[in-house]
Amino acid sequence: MPKLTIHRAGPGLTVQDLGRPGWKAQGLSTGGGADRLALFEAAALLGNQPTQAVIEMMGFGGTFSTDEATRICLTGAQMQADIDGTPIAPNQTQLLHAGAKLTIGGAKAGVYGYLAFTGGITTQAIMDSRATHLTAGIGKRLEAGDTLPLGSDPDPIAPPRKLTADDRFSGGTIRVMPGPQTDFFTAETQDSFTKTRFTRSPRGNRQGIRLDYDGTGFPIAGGQTLVSDLIVPGDIQMTGDGIPYVLLTECQTIGGYPRIGSVIPADLPKIAQAAPGTQLQFQFLTVMEADATAQSDAGLLRDLTNMCQPLIRDPHDIADLLSYQLISGVTPGDDLERL
Repeated sequence: MPKLTIHRAGPGLTVQDLGRPGWKAQGLSTGGGADRLALFEAAALLGNQPTQAVIEMMGFGGTFSTDEATRICLTGAQMQADIDGTPIAPNQTQLLHAGAKLTIGGAKAGVYGYLAFTGGITTQAIMDSRATHLTAGIGKRLEAGDTLPLGSDPDPIAPPRKLTADDRFSGGTIRVMPGPQTDFFTAETQDSFTKTRFTRSPRGNRQGIRLDYDGTGFPIAGGQTLVSDLIVPGDIQMTGDGIPYVLLTECQTIGGYPRIGSVIPADLPKIAQAAPGTQLQFQFLTVMEADATAQSDAGLLRDLTNMCQPLIRDPHDIADLLSYQLISGVTPGDDLERL
């Protein structure tokens, strides 16, 4: 079985997949990759299933090697990376030779980067998932010296592929659908909320992020109190002093803070990838408009796979060019004379 060795690790490295749906009644949120879209992009590039586990890197990567050749790719946050000193680009498949050192530095844009392998990470599944869920005590942060089992790559020398991904690192307008508590806020408060320019606070993690802003808060009408009920990633909770928090993948399963609305799943990667200081503004959709943006996992993977293209490499950039079979059917040169 192939093995991945971690020689150096940033502070936020974990194994992630699509998480553990179906356990909210037992108090366990789904968890999984903070930027779910990045896992589908990696699956499309490598020909994997999006359920295969990857390494999530929060802000900084590390140094890695494998004992067998395998194709890899980097998706999500745009992170500086090289293999044995040769820079590599995100959203492209790369061949990582056995023993070669893959070094991933800091994020140039975004927060969460993902390192995926063609065979996936094959650690022992817990409750049908390999995802680390730190708030629930499942798994742990990865450290230097750790090793992880990988699945084998069936075709390491398959032609490289690339995917042009939409920018989701610059913030901008985030679409929100109303929820069961939206009407607890007055029309004036809702209007003020959509006109306010928010800044992603430095306070945030996989449970959620705080939004800073200038001006008065966003209290519910009449000082109403609420009974705790179900909450999900994307919900925008207001604290008692009217400070909004957008919940992410490891959020709790119930809460009592009022929610002015919920970020639609299609825009949640923009929230997860908003680095501190990123400007955000919200736009309400009707429930019908929000439903029109929904896409099945199968449809998303199909569309991303169709967007992948062969990567045409410049021969000057191929360090191991002589290892490729560039000429076939070599003859002595006098074939026609001997006919």
